[in-house]
Amino acid sequence: MTQQADAQDQIARGGAGDGKYVYDRWMEAQGVPVHRGYFIEDLKTIEVAPWGERECDAAFVQLSGMEGVAEARITEIAPKASVPPMRFALDEVIYTVSGWGIATVWAEGVAKHSFEFGPRSLFLIPRGSYRQFANARGDQPLRLLHNNYLPVAMSLEPDPGFYFNNSYAHPELLQPKGDDLYAVAKRAPAMGRGATWYGNFFTDMGAWEDLVPHRARGGGGHVVDVSFPNSQMGGHMSVFPPGTYKKGHRHGPGRVIVIPAGEGYSIMWPEGGEKIVAPWHEGSMFTPPDRWFHQHFNVSVTPARYLALAPLPQFSGWSEDVEDRARNQIEYPAEELWIREKFEEELGKHGLKSLMPAEAYENLDYKWGYGEGEESGANIGARASGK
Repeated sequence: MTQQADAQDQIARGGAGDGKYVYDRWMEAQGVPVHRGYFIEDLKTIEVAPWGERECDAAFVQLSGMEGVAEARITEIAPKASVPPMRFALDEVIYTVSGWGIATVWAEGVAKHSFEFGPRSLFLIPRGSYRQFANARGDQPLRLLHNNYLPVAMSLEPDPGFYFNNSYAHPELLQPKGDDLYAVAKRAPAMGRGATWYGNFFTDMGAWEDLVPHRARGGGGHVVDVSFPNSQMGGHMSVFPPGTYKKGHRHGPGRVIVIPAGEGYSIMWPEGGEKIVAPWHEGSMFTPPDRWFHQHFNVSVTPARYLALAPLPQFSGWSEDVEDRARNQIEYPAEELWIREKFEEELGKHGLKSLMPAEAYENLDYKWGYGEGEESGANIGARASGK
């Protein structure tokens, strides 16, 4: 057996007890960069390299907390270029890191669906579908972030050929009843927390509105849930005001968190362990490792947004709706003083002031007001800057 054939055999059989998942060995065999660590400060600028098989530049992102659970992959398409059509056996969510593009999706016996997308667009390509992407601009690259559950799937069936260009199709997923397959998502009030948007296409997550108060997490924030038709993939987006921060909480692994707008940082730590500070702005990405506490801080003059793409439900662990506050959420009066001191220090570097109410640090059950007279993001931003 040749060295190359032996390597492929190791990938297919699951390796030789080196502690790596099947997906890890396949990923590392592709010959493109693999970015690791706890966070990526800017997906727009991380290194990519030619991926001959896909005829584009690419890179994998595997942060601590993603291993064996979720794939994150960058595709970069040159100006005016397109990539060859490819069929993939799993649902895949795609977020536009930068640029403008055209996606075409189809299956045998089903007419092609083409739609345009731009920066911060979010959409799903249904399992078993062909997909082809083209850069709609001639003056800049198009960079996409792909998210799917391939690491889990390859632990069950390790042959990559089972997932790429598999002839099994789901044409029914490309023939929706009613509206067009890639019409803009619509609100589904009966689902989730009351602000679930349902569909295959979200035009711009940096401007998406119509959210509901997210009282449990504090900080005066709002939330919207993201649900895709006929798929277990989904997630949520949280928006919270300047000069505030969310309560520390923890849950299971595999959430791919991307920043559509705002500037700030997140702190992540295992119970009793060292704290990791992850700075972020538009285009940043991070993943809280399994059962690590984490908190999000807004140090900009506008509301901050983070989009959390969820793992399979069985990996959620403690859910986003924390039921046991004593174990899984840290209320403001119980947090370390260092948390507050660092926040005020970071705000000071930007010439801003904290808008956290003093009562929030004293009253375990303090409730933010969400009345009709609530200030707009612009007014809150002006007050944070002392204007």
